[in-house]
Amino acid sequence: MPSQIRTTQRHHADIVREVVSSPHSAVRSGFAASWRRSLLHHHIDPGEAGPKDRLSETEMRARRERAELMMRIASPVLDRLSRAAGDAGCSVLLSDAGGLVLDERVRDGDAEDFHASNLAPGSDWSEGREGTNGIGTCLAEARPVTVWRDQHFRTRNTALTCMGAPIFGAQGDLAGVIDVSSARADMTEGYARLVALTVQDAAYRIEADLFRASYEGARILSIGTGEAGAQGVMLLALDRDDLVVGATRAARRHLGLETGQIGQLPATDLLEQGMRNGLEEAQRAAMARALARNGGNVSAAARDLGIGRATFYRKAKALNLGV
Repeated sequence: MPSQIRTTQRHHADIVREVVSSPHSAVRSGFAASWRRSLLHHHIDPGEAGPKDRLSETEMRARRERAELMMRIASPVLDRLSRAAGDAGCSVLLSDAGGLVLDERVRDGDAEDFHASNLAPGSDWSEGREGTNGIGTCLAEARPVTVWRDQHFRTRNTALTCMGAPIFGAQGDLAGVIDVSSARADMTEGYARLVALTVQDAAYRIEADLFRASYEGARILSIGTGEAGAQGVMLLALDRDDLVVGATRAARRHLGLETGQIGQLPATDLLEQGMRNGLEEAQRAAMARALARNGGNVSAAARDLGIGRATFYRKAKALNLGV
């Protein structure tokens, strides 16, 4: 191995350990928490290349069978995404909830670069195996992530830029990740942000179609401003009596819907409660902004909102707004 490569590997590993050991690292780095998990919880050495083993065909068949519905729904979405990202030398990947790569779309001329890093079907890209990366960290934190080159935990993976978005199943649980990765040195941050938005949209599409397929025969109700927005995919499944028999993760969170309430609540009752919750949040935000504008002065904030001081205090108490 050339000395320059050894120095680069040592340098990255040293940086990882330094950040993890710093008590203020979480503030300075968005991926410090993931690096800490990788080093201290999963006991991964950032300087080691790591295993390159993959599941056998028999094992892969079993994992794919468990995710058959998601894979079938995701396939045309992966095809469309690959047509857009393939020209930039990107690999499009689908993993299950365990971080195992189930499917890929990559051009023949680019496959070698990704497979050399073990970014291929049958490989485990959970955070517990590879440390910080676009698939594993997306699953660990249940949010979209873009892991830019040296934000990866392992030195071996620092040539990659990975943009992952979680796919949530019909019960609101994690079902998998859709990821677009680039091994090109000319990948720009602007293009990576654009790809990340496209990946998120693709994950939303898969999630919505997966929900509809899981509740075939039920009436699907879209709530909010659209089927998918900043808060995620907002869908409810209703039976013939208008009872809510299913809800996406974002809809559950938005409406405060508990698992035990599924199949018990009429949609009208749930949506009325959701509207009340939304109104309360809007009122709380308006009062907080008025307080901030007036340096915490309650009388001035009340005047801004056109209400009395006593009314402001009463509403603040009801909304758990500390004044």
